[in-house]
Amino acid sequence: MKVYHSFEGFPKLDKPVVTIGNFDGVHLGHKHVLESLVSHGVDGFESVVITFWPHPRRILNPESANFKFLTSITEKIELLQEIGIGHLIILPFDLQMGEMTAHEFVQKILIEGVRARKVILGYDHRFGKDRAGGLDFLQKHNNRYNLILEEIPKKEVDNIGISSSKIKSFLIEGKISEANLLLGRNYSITGKVVEGKKLGRTIGFPTANIQLEFEEKLLPGIGVYAVRIFHNGKQFKGMMNIGYRPTVLGINLSLEVHIFDFSEDIYGKFISIEFIEFIRAESKFPSLEELKLQLKTDKISALNFLN
Repeated sequence: MKVYHSFEGFPKLDKPVVTIGNFDGVHLGHKHVLESLVSHGVDGFESVVITFWPHPRRILNPESANFKFLTSITEKIELLQEIGIGHLIILPFDLQMGEMTAHEFVQKILIEGVRARKVILGYDHRFGKDRAGGLDFLQKHNNRYNLILEEIPKKEVDNIGISSSKIKSFLIEGKISEANLLLGRNYSITGKVVEGKKLGRTIGFPTANIQLEFEEKLLPGIGVYAVRIFHNGKQFKGMMNIGYRPTVLGINLSLEVHIFDFSEDIYGKFISIEFIEFIRAESKFPSLEELKLQLKTDKISALNFLN
């Protein structure tokens, strides 16, 4: 997959088939659109995805400073490549682009930018100022654009409509299996292992303290989770606590993962963590000894989910 950050240097393709979107999470609903795009390769089309960074919401709604993402731009690139997209254009979104009318958007981006022959859009995708553009807009004005148009209908799993916002809600509520079902993979975070207070090792449960690689990544809700850890090409089982460590009077949010049967020194290293299932809510225990007993129970629960 070739990646571009502007239309400069983008080649003149014979038959570009194009889709547009933020694709946060690259979930099963997105894959429904993207796989349709790739399937046109048998007819000689070359697949082109146009996305934006920063996320338009960050620019158009500055008050949404706490808006979190399911995927970093790096993760998004990797996931799109796995699907088989040929060309990815990541356009820098700014207020000027946000002021583009739907007509200007089509003319400058689809017609002049990529010289689209065919456009495939999800049923609910909107573009242009005031979200005026969409498949209905393209159909209405297609005598002007002369594009081949295709709409991808709503995708559901177990009668649940798939959307990034639905997945975020599930994650915040600790409904990991439901979120993973809509993603089509296990939700994951990547972070650097940093120094902690090393209290875990005093009760036989040493933890790696995680500093997120992408600070705007959405974290699942407060609690204890069964997780898989990936480091240096190897996979490990473990359990993770996201919370404030009330038993030891913690005040800051911490991310701590206990890796089962593991003794390597990984300070300063990056690890990836996949969330498999929610085990329990975070609790305050009367003593470290009672916390230790609970962690032993948590480990059994985690292994039941992971095996």
